[in-house]
Amino acid sequence: MKAEYTDVRQHILDQGKAIITRKGFAGVGLNEILTAADVPKGSFYHYFKSKELFGEALLEDYVHQYLAEMDTTLARPGQNAARSLMDYWTGWFAEDCGCRCLVVKLSSEVADMSEPMRVALLDGTSRIIARIALTLEQGVADGSLTSITDSAHTAQTLYQLWLGAAMLTKLRRDPSALQSAWQATLALLKL
Repeated sequence: MKAEYTDVRQHILDQGKAIITRKGFAGVGLNEILTAADVPKGSFYHYFKSKELFGEALLEDYVHQYLAEMDTTLARPGQNAARSLMDYWTGWFAEDCGCRCLVVKLSSEVADMSEPMRVALLDGTSRIIARIALTLEQGVADGSLTSITDSAHTAQTLYQLWLGAAMLTKLRRDPSALQSAWQATLALLKL
C-alpha cells in the first residue's frame, strides 16, 4: 500500500469503483482491484470478507457520495426548486452518456447475482427518488412548480424516465435518449 493513502478501505473502494465502472462487476477479478489499489490480499479481506461484500460496500459508498452531490445541486442558495431540479437533470448529460453511473452500470448485472447488492441498489435508488420527491414538494411550496399532485409518484416516474434514458444512451452512444428525457421532463413538470 502506498503511504499517501490513510484510509485503506476507502482507497480500495475508490480504485475498485474506477475499474468496475468501466468493466462491470463480474468482469473484474479481485487481483485487478488489488493491483490497482496496491494492497495485499490480506488487506482486502480485512475490510471485505468477500467480493460480494465489497460490491455491497461499493454501492453503499457510491450512493452516499451521489446523494451528497445531489443535495448540493438541489440546495443551491437563491435558486427555486424547479431550477435546482433541472440542474440535477442537466448533470446527467455530463455523465459521459450515463456510463459513469453505477446504478446504470450494475443494476441489470447484479440484481440476479447478489441479493445484498440488489438491496443496496434498491435502497440507494429509493433514497434518490425521495430526494427528487422532496424537491418537487419544495417547488410546489415556492411556486416554481404548479402541477404536482403526487410528488412520490412523479419523482418515481421521472427517475425511471432518466434511468431508462441513461441505459439507452449507453447503447446508442449518443445523448438522444437524454434529450428526449429532458423534453418529457419539461412537459411533465409543465415548465
